[in-house]
Amino acid sequence: MKLEIFTDGGCSGNPGPAAIGVVIKEGNTTIKTIARGIGQGTNNIAEYTALIVALQEALILKADEISVKADSELMVKQVMGAYAVKHENIKPLFDQVKHLVTGFKSFQIMHVRREQNAQADALVRSVLKKAGHDDRSDANGVGEESPSSKG
Repeated sequence: MKLEIFTDGGCSGNPGPAAIGVVIKEGNTTIKTIARGIGQGTNNIAEYTALIVALQEALILKADEISVKADSELMVKQVMGAYAVKHENIKPLFDQVKHLVTGFKSFQIMHVRREQNAQADALVRSVLKKAGHDDRSDANGVGEESPSSKG
């Protein structure tokens, strides 16, 4: 089974209440969406958590090929190996992603603009809004890496 997955994570304040959004498609059909709060966190932690949940769901669905699209350039470049992971709070999440991707015959991840990730972004916003936190932050996490953290 080949799946196309869109992931997004965000928070209100950075750090602050955080949420994830995942859209899983087979062909042109959306077969699953996930939208949930993850407690307090930073934007980068929410992005990684969304990816981890998406990978776990893809394994449960018995997918063997997945293509992930995310609007977090930092996360995508870290997973691809272009940027080093330096922040201690991100390293265990990165390690979990690397472990999960070994369960697929084919794994691709690419950075897309937010407009191309609108459904996952809307899921995150809906969770934050329901919780009374609709001032989503798009900044990088306080004390975390920025996209220029190459290594």
